[in-house]
Amino acid sequence: MNETPTRVYAEIDLDAVRGNVRALRERAPRAGLMAVVKADAYGHGALACAKAAQEAGATWLGTATPDEALALRAAGVEGRIMCWLWTPGGPWREAVEADVDISVSGIWALDEVREAARAAGRTARIQLKADTGLGRNGCQPGDWAELVGAAVAAQAEGTVNVTGVWSHFACADEPGHPSIQLQLSAFRDMLAYAQKEGVEPEVRHMANSAATLTLPESHFDLVRTGLAVYGVSPAPELGTPAQLGLKPAMALKASLALVKTVPAGHGVSYGHHYVTDDETTLALVPAGYADGIPRHASGSGPVLVGGKVRHVAGRVAMDQFVVDLGGDRARVGDEAVIFGDAERGEPTAEDWAQAAHTIAYEIVTRIGARVPRVYLGA
Repeated sequence: MNETPTRVYAEIDLDAVRGNVRALRERAPRAGLMAVVKADAYGHGALACAKAAQEAGATWLGTATPDEALALRAAGVEGRIMCWLWTPGGPWREAVEADVDISVSGIWALDEVREAARAAGRTARIQLKADTGLGRNGCQPGDWAELVGAAVAAQAEGTVNVTGVWSHFACADEPGHPSIQLQLSAFRDMLAYAQKEGVEPEVRHMANSAATLTLPESHFDLVRTGLAVYGVSPAPELGTPAQLGLKPAMALKASLALVKTVPAGHGVSYGHHYVTDDETTLALVPAGYADGIPRHASGSGPVLVGGKVRHVAGRVAMDQFVVDLGGDRARVGDEAVIFGDAERGEPTAEDWAQAAHTIAYEIVTRIGARVPRVYLGA
């Protein structure tokens, strides 16, 4: 895009992405780094961010769905790509032919990927996921022997190559949580069993962004960094992005669509949950929950207008919301920064997360396709 949009847009700083990848690599100097670009790179744009991450030394890319991985391949992205969220009847053969690493958590998935490999006439790259305590995807310890045995047999027949063993933390964003060491111990046990049975993984991995930043013993051969790649702290308790050596890559900006003076006692937006105390100036920001602005932040979401942080006045609507400028002046077309970098005095994704009673992951990821992305540093 050559011209900056005038309604609302997400400004994505690819130099920040590169700098964050380098900073995270320094945190795990003996491990490779997987940049997780699922969910359109947490709303930042998967293709642009994947390329930027690779330029900064990411040796792997991670996606949740096979469609995300295949889209990267179709766009010409090379190198190792892993995807982990499969359902029966998925595009197994396409993934095998695209040389994508496929996560396997159960016998049903192993059976489907073996069938796809035979149909493609190729050996599938698979990684076995261990459920060490998260209780989500992954193979339970009680079923691990069966899965490992079947995978080793499939490897012997030439349909698969077991390239990795991995797991995922439940509470790595809470340093000291007792589950962390329990999961690490379970992973080591399940990994040791797989290796004893003949699995020789290229990569063993467990650390997410939070563990990459706080738990060196979890780094193994590879760390999987998602949110931190985009310069957002995985949890307020771990520190701000600046304290963690990270820089937010996304700034969400809009142009004021209307500025007007209203009298005291004037209701603002649906339900009149905000009523002006005095004569004041209202500014209309042309972005709403259809763009990803959380309605739960009605009355509290922070916005930088005219050098001052204001707050949403009344309810966030589908396409717009209002801020009360008090006695300050503004003009139609002036910039409103919905969130960006605290080091520039801007509200942050974390500020919006607190206002909406959610997490910063959701704030950046929910910015929708209706919002153009404008790339800096491309």
